[in-house]
Amino acid sequence: MKTYKNWIILITISVFSFSAYTQNKTFSVEVKGSGDPILLIPGFTCTGEVWKDVVDELSKTNECHIFTLAGFGDVPAIETPWLSTIKSEMVHYINNNDLQEATIIGHSLGGTIGLWLAADENSEFNKIIVVDALPSTGALMIPNFDSATLAYDSPYNQRLLDMDAENFEKMADQMAAGMSLNKEKHNQIKSWIINTDRKTYVYGYTDLLKLDLRKAIGEIKVPVTILAATQPYGEVMVKKTYEEQYKNLKDYTIHYAKESAHFIMFDQPQWLLEAITNELL
Repeated sequence: MKTYKNWIILITISVFSFSAYTQNKTFSVEVKGSGDPILLIPGFTCTGEVWKDVVDELSKTNECHIFTLAGFGDVPAIETPWLSTIKSEMVHYINNNDLQEATIIGHSLGGTIGLWLAADENSEFNKIIVVDALPSTGALMIPNFDSATLAYDSPYNQRLLDMDAENFEKMADQMAAGMSLNKEKHNQIKSWIINTDRKTYVYGYTDLLKLDLRKAIGEIKVPVTILAATQPYGEVMVKKTYEEQYKNLKDYTIHYAKESAHFIMFDQPQWLLEAITNELL
């Protein structure tokens, strides 16, 4: 009798603590919770752990699919082309798991991928929530941007590939410091950068720079919510950038996170969670 009761308790715990884990060649996915599905896609170099606080809340009412992309964390790297392969495999994952009407929440690169998926003419997603992401990162970073002129085999990329561990770590230190106002999170951001597969870091980022969705987002039929950081450039400049990049998007709302750099989930976690949950109502 005692054994039978223990077995019932074990089953009950399993039902209320559901978590599944799936991995293919292009990404791993952890599934937590039950309810309407949400796909959470992290930014460049980050693992799904970046969404931990958000998932802790959303998984109480939703089925959260948390991605980590190839070359990041402990997910093995894949051959190039990197970004287009990931996008194609995400489409397969969505179709195979009947997630066509899910909500997509993406940070940085993840937000850009969400826009890319939604721009497909067959897209039926419920909503896209973009966290500090643009349809064209290249246009932000490169004057007179032309994606066709960006080469994978460039002197700059070769320098990054050849950079020794010490100098790469110094670069990661500087980058982490600029992406979050929360100093306690700098080591975590730095760790994600230095643990990224080097070729993925170099060629994957080139993929991102070459991707220009400014015209394609005009095809998006579902509502898009943009949650944008205002630091370090200031709200006036950030507004100008977002309005220019998203001018072809038909249906969107934008909210600006005061006193937050790129990692809004670290700088303004409560603001971010409230903004997301309000959009899911």
